[in-house]
Amino acid sequence: MPHLDRNTAADYYDAAREMAATGRPTLARLLAEEAADRTADPDQAAEILHDFSGFSLHREG
Repeated sequence: MPHLDRNTAADYYDAAREMAATGRPTLARLLAEEAADRTADPDQAAEILHDFSGFSLHREG
């Protein structure tokens, strides 16, 4: 049986908090954006991004 690695929004959010705590704000923001993208509730996604405020690193287009 193949191993499926399925990271959840919570996994990415936890990793973002860890990166922020260790002084890696850019990586924290990227992980927070991924957590928000994987969150179905728009209000909760906005809260995640607010927790890691700063400019967006997503590319538009």
